[in-house]
Amino acid sequence: MTDAYIYDTVRTPRGKGRKDGSLHEVTSARLSAGVLNALKERNNLEGHAVEDVIWGNVTQVKEQGGCLARTAVLASDLDQSIPGLAINRFCASGMEAVNLAANQVKGGAGDAYIAGGVEMMGRVPMGSDGAAIAVDPSIAMETYFVPQGISADIIATEYGFSRDDADLLAAESQKRAKAAWDDNRFAKSIVPVRDQNGLEILGHDEYMRPETDMQSLGGLKAAFKDMGEMMPGFDKIALMKYPHLERINHIHTAGNSSGIVDGAAGVLIGSKEYGERMGLKPRARIRQTAKIGTDPTIMLTGPVPVTNKILEDSGMSISDIDLFEVNEAFSSVVLRFMQAFDVDHSVVNVNGGSIAMGHPLGATGAIIIGTLLDELERSDKEVGLATLCIASGMGAATIIERV
Repeated sequence: MTDAYIYDTVRTPRGKGRKDGSLHEVTSARLSAGVLNALKERNNLEGHAVEDVIWGNVTQVKEQGGCLARTAVLASDLDQSIPGLAINRFCASGMEAVNLAANQVKGGAGDAYIAGGVEMMGRVPMGSDGAAIAVDPSIAMETYFVPQGISADIIATEYGFSRDDADLLAAESQKRAKAAWDDNRFAKSIVPVRDQNGLEILGHDEYMRPETDMQSLGGLKAAFKDMGEMMPGFDKIALMKYPHLERINHIHTAGNSSGIVDGAAGVLIGSKEYGERMGLKPRARIRQTAKIGTDPTIMLTGPVPVTNKILEDSGMSISDIDLFEVNEAFSSVVLRFMQAFDVDHSVVNVNGGSIAMGHPLGATGAIIIGTLLDELERSDKEVGLATLCIASGMGAATIIERV
C-alpha cells in the first residue's frame, strides 16, 4: 500500500453559534466553499486536481441536508468535475472524512482528496434532525439513551472527577487558547471569513472567554442537573444501567463543556507521487487511523478504547506519542483520557480546546488534526495523536508523523 500525506490544512475561525454570532449570516455551503477555495489557491489546484471532496457534517437537514459536500464544491471555485461525498459520524465526522480519504489514497482509489467538515450550529440547531437514537422509544429505551451532558456526568461519577477538577481543566483551556492566539500559533491554518465584497467578517475564534477563572466558573449552575434529577429524569435511566453508582454527580456547566459554534475546516491529502507531480511538499504522513463502538449510554469514553486500538494496530505505545489532541467535548472526557493513559496535561491540547474555542460538530475532527500538525511543527515534535468521543458510543483516532 502507498502512504498518505497531509499537504495542507486550513480552518475558519469559530463564530458563536447563535443569532448574534459573527458567522450567523453565512450558510454552511458558503463557509465550506471558503475553505475549499483557500486550499485551491494555496496549492494551485486546477482542473480535476483531487479525486473527491469528503465532507462531514452532523445535522444533515435544511441547508446542511442533501449532499452538502457536492453543494460546497459547486459553490466554490473548484472544478465541477470534482464530486463530493457527505458523511456523518457525529462529532468525529471531520476526522472520519480525513481518515477515509487517507485510506482511499493508501488503497489506490485516487491519489488525492480534500477532506474535512462544517457545522453551522447557530443556523441548523443540534438535534433538529430528529435522530432516531434519541426520539424513537423502541431504540432509546433499549439502549438506555441519555443526553451527552448526562453521559459526561456519568463519566465524572464513575471515575471520580470533581467539579474543581473539571473547572481547573476548563480554566486552563481558556488560558492556553488565549496564549496561542496571542502568539499567532494558529496563523498558518486560519482563513478569515469574508463577505462578498471581500470585507472580513471574522478573523479570530470569538467564543473564547480569556477572563475565565475558577471563581467565575464556580458560580455557574450545573447544566444537566435538572434534566437528570427532575423531568424527564435521565438520572433514573442511567442508574438502571449503572446501579453501582447510587447517584450521578452533576459537575458539568456551560463553562467546562464545549461551546456551540459555527466553523469549517479542510485537509489536502495525497500520495507522494501526487505531491511530486503538483510541486507540493508533504507536511506529515497519516500513519494510522481507527474507529470503534462503545457503550451507548456512558457514550463519551471512546477516546480510551480507540487509542488502545490504534496503538495496537500501529505497533506503537503511548510513550511513542509526543502530543495529543483530545476533543474537549466535556472536561471529564479529557480527564478520563489522561487518567487512563497516565498522560500529563502538558502534552494534551497544548493550545486550548473546544471548551475555550468551541466545537463545531462536523468540523472539529479536521480542526484538531490541523492544530496538532501545526503544533508538532512549532514545537519540533514528531508524532501526534488526535481523538474524539462520539455520540451514541463511538471513538475515532488518527496518528500523524512529520516528514
